[in-house]
Amino acid sequence: MTDRILALLLCSAALFFGTVPLAAQKTQTVAEIEKYGVYPIAYRELIQRWLEGQLIDPSSAQIEWVEEPRPVVITGRDGQPFAGFVVDFKVNSRNKFGMYTGKQARRVYIRSGQVVGGGRATR
Repeated sequence: MTDRILALLLCSAALFFGTVPLAAQKTQTVAEIEKYGVYPIAYRELIQRWLEGQLIDPSSAQIEWVEEPRPVVITGRDGQPFAGFVVDFKVNSRNKFGMYTGKQARRVYIRSGQVVGGGRATR
């Protein structure tokens, strides 16, 4: 019985990790984890959930992923330093008139598996 459970767990882990993009299988040092948090492997799902509270019609969102998460240290609006990951992407969704807005550059900041801030990208 124990061998069956172990085999099932190993197969499940292989299936799960086998579907993660190669770039997301990044190894981090303990120092990097302490500074930036754990690399957000499921960043696309995090951002899509965050967009549900940001967009008028989130079901219409067409997302173009510009880059994968990269570590950053910035000064927040409150003047406090923030260390985590930043992701830039573009989103096209419908506005309150039902028209698509065109691709809008957006940026989000992720720490500890959560989007902690974001908005329009300035670059």
